[in-house]
Parts: sequence; structure tokens; C-alpha cells
Amino acid sequence: MTYMESFDDYIDINQKNWDSRVEGHLTGYDINTLRSKHDAISDVVRFDIPRIGEIKGLRGIHLQCHIGTDTVSLVRRGATMVGLDFSPKSIDAARLIAKELNAEVPYVLSNVYDAVEALEDAGIEKNFDFVFTGVGALCWLPEIKPWAKVVSALLKPGGFLFLREGHPMLWSIGESHPDGSIRVEYEYFEGTGIYMEEEKSYAGDETLSSPGSISFNHSLSQIFNALWDEGMELVLFEEHTSVPWEPIPDAFTRLQDIDEWELKTRANRLAASYSLKAIKK
Repeated sequence: MTYMESFDDYIDINQKNWDSRVEGHLTGYDINTLRSKHDAISDVVRFDIPRIGEIKGLRGIHLQCHIGTDTVSLVRRGATMVGLDFSPKSIDAARLIAKELNAEVPYVLSNVYDAVEALEDAGIEKNFDFVFTGVGALCWLPEIKPWAKVVSALLKPGGFLFLREGHPMLWSIGESHPDGSIRVEYEYFEGTGIYMEEEKSYAGDETLSSPGSISFNHSLSQIFNALWDEGMELVLFEEHTSVPWEPIPDAFTRLQDIDEWELKTRANRLAASYSLKAIKK
């Protein structure tokens, strides 16, 4: 792990990293569940159904959609979706999955900061009813303010953002220690990138050909203020003790009733993720 004050090449590094994850994620993600029944949806979308609310008949865009399993799940909930991601291999996989599952989803290749221009170039109207961002996405963006500006620009007045993300407290926790304790080791506030190399992804057993990545943290206040500055009104914010992957080996355990992970002991010590809904005024 290396702290980085300058990270101009983060897009190139992270794009190669996510390209190299696709092959493993095509087996590591539970795509067979989506294949099993025409109304099956991903665990990530199912977790937040009560918070997202009714989306049947709405038009949405999924930012940082990766291979599109959550995007297709939102289609199956009745929405008309567009997907956007910066990884060419992810977009290629998402298109194949959507075709196989008979979901009509136009996918756009773009860095999220350039989403408005990329949609215009693709001839896709903005003014969406909602923007969806799934868990584990904001940590790849160095600045939250321009992200919030993009979200607001994509939404029509009265439209909403729905976001589930790893909690900034979780991102500040390091590896577990021999005595079973966990400790704050990384920065909580935005400003510094962290370069890490991981041989394998969180899903799938494939060895990554591009193991390096640069991630970033954003405090809750920075996220809230960025949205407020863009005329967004927070209408839901809920913290959770769990996340849908094992973030710290040996410190987390898988829950039996849902495909989520939380601390093995005294899970209420840590807010591991949160769900957020905000409406554009």
C-alpha cells in the first residue's frame, strides 16, 4: 500500500485493473441466478428494494455499471435503463449479458466525470428519472464534487439519486490483527489516493493481469455537501453493518439469511455501508 498525493494516471491504472477483473466476475458474480428465472434480480438490488421504491415505468441510468448485473435487475424491476462504465471489457460483457437475458440496455463507454458529454455523443437523452450507483463505486473517484455535478446534470427536476456505498469508516480500516482487532489505518477524508496491488479480485479466482489500483475515500460530510451544493435534497440515509463482499479477511463473517458480510464479533461497532436517496429540486 502506498499513499499518493498525485494520481494523474489513476484512470488508466484502474481501467486496466477492472478490465482484468471481468473474466473472473463472469463466474464469480451470480449470473446463473439471473439466468434461472426471468424475474430474478441481483442480491445488491434486492437488498435495497424497500429503499429504492417503485421504479416501474421510470427511465434511469446506472453509473459505473461494470458488467451490468444490477442494471439488468433494475430493468426487471420495470425501469428503462442506460448503463455507463469506463472499462471496455466490462461494457462488452454487459452487452452480451443483456442480450442473453433479453434486456434492452444501451451501454456507453465513458469515465463517469464525462458522462454528460458521452451520452450526448451517443445520441442518448439525459433528463433521467433516476441515477443509480451500486456499492463499491465512489471509492474509485478522486473527487466527489464533480461526481455530484454530473448526477444533478443527468437528472430531471424531481428525479432522484439512489446510492449504496461502502461506508467511509470501512474504507479507513486496515487489515485485521493477530489479536482480532481492527484499526483505523487509512485516511477518512478525501485528498489522498491509495495505491494497492491485489493478486485476485473480491469475486472470482482468476489471477489479475493488472493487479494495481488507486482508490479514494470521501467522508459523509463531503458527500452530503457535494449533493446539497448541486440542489439535491437528501430524503433517505441509512447505515448498515454489512456489505456484499468480504472486505477484511478473517475479520468478517458471511450472514446466513442474505449474501452480506459483517464483523464476526460485535458487528455494531462498524458502519460498513450506507444507502442514500436524494431528490433534485
